[in-house]
Amino acid sequence: MAFRGLHDADPLDRSVLVLQDRHRSNLVDTEQLQEVLHPRQQMRAFLSMWRMDRRIRPYVTLAGFYGIYRLGHIMIDWPLITCLMERWWPETHTFHVLVGEMTITLQDVAIILGLCIDRPAVTGTCVFDVAKLCGELLGVIPPADALRGSAISIRWLCQRLSTPAPDANEVALQRSARGFILALLGSFLFADKKGVHVHLCFLPLLRDLMQTSTYSWGGAVIAHTYRELCQASFDRRRGISGCITLILLWSWERLHVGRPDFRRSAAYPAPPFPHALHDDDVDVIAGDVAEGVDGGLAVQHGIEDEHGAEVDAEAALPLGCRWRVPLTRVHNPSDVLLLYRDQLDAQTPDQVLVSVMADIASRSRYARDGVLSEIHDIARSLLQGIGEEHRIVNYTQEASTSDAPSIRPPV
Repeated sequence: MAFRGLHDADPLDRSVLVLQDRHRSNLVDTEQLQEVLHPRQQMRAFLSMWRMDRRIRPYVTLAGFYGIYRLGHIMIDWPLITCLMERWWPETHTFHVLVGEMTITLQDVAIILGLCIDRPAVTGTCVFDVAKLCGELLGVIPPADALRGSAISIRWLCQRLSTPAPDANEVALQRSARGFILALLGSFLFADKKGVHVHLCFLPLLRDLMQTSTYSWGGAVIAHTYRELCQASFDRRRGISGCITLILLWSWERLHVGRPDFRRSAAYPAPPFPHALHDDDVDVIAGDVAEGVDGGLAVQHGIEDEHGAEVDAEAALPLGCRWRVPLTRVHNPSDVLLLYRDQLDAQTPDQVLVSVMADIASRSRYARDGVLSEIHDIARSLLQGIGEEHRIVNYTQEASTSDAPSIRPPV
């Protein structure tokens, strides 16, 4: 989409923004919107209820979700999230900022969260026998008060499956691991409007934990996040759900607004990647964390794949884990909605960080596997599917008349 210039960020062709009359930015322009969105993510509550048993760690790692667990709870800057929502347009699935358009890509999801993006889609059926499915894969049948339609209570999962018996066999440990992953999905990656239930449609995908890691969870997360961003951008919404941590970490990696100050001398320093992440007394095991590739962290675990090889013995934790350090905000105080709006209004091209992610992507396992060359093809197909859901009118992109460079996430 073409813009007028740095001093007038309105698009040249407003016919593209067919949903503008319902967008929350209209209320901002008339000074009717001065409150922040309400949180709908319950990762902190989940981690407080479920202390991971060291015996299920190999199965969680095998399924590909140990990095998400280690990412843990990161305090959300809700004024920053609110400012981003005011600049998200559902017609284009991009954030409209002064220097151009930006969006969260599949590459961002793969690097920040460490989720797979190039495998079969996360799909299935929502029609199943709840009692039979839970009895087979979880070993327990939920009561009626633990269900809400086809969704199950995360609290009930924690109460029933978080403490395997001391003499639990492999089947019991795998059931506990499925419950843990299911609760992790509902409290972090696919949080619903209240963040207290998770849909059981994910459970059949956890039947074979080795097969679970082969699905494109990153694609499912970005599709769900786009949907929640679109819903939260409307003027009547007062909350947002989904993977909010992804939005926050993406903003910290890309933008200067609200970015925590790590007390470095550089103007826009990259946070230090911690060489020792504390488990917050959840599951500390000596020798589990070792030095990994590129100075990162490697997770050591004792489970082998079908060929007898150790599973991901040197798999580096996702980039998002580097934000799990004590944060201080010196130049950008927290909880200042108007300040963040003003900073975005005064943003310059040199304040958008793109080279850091490009360098990390070039050294990631996705680049070594030759996946990055296919990311945009996957992204286009994904965006087309979401666009059809919103019934967006196709348009021809006009050539930009602005002197500002087009800001696009690197490949």
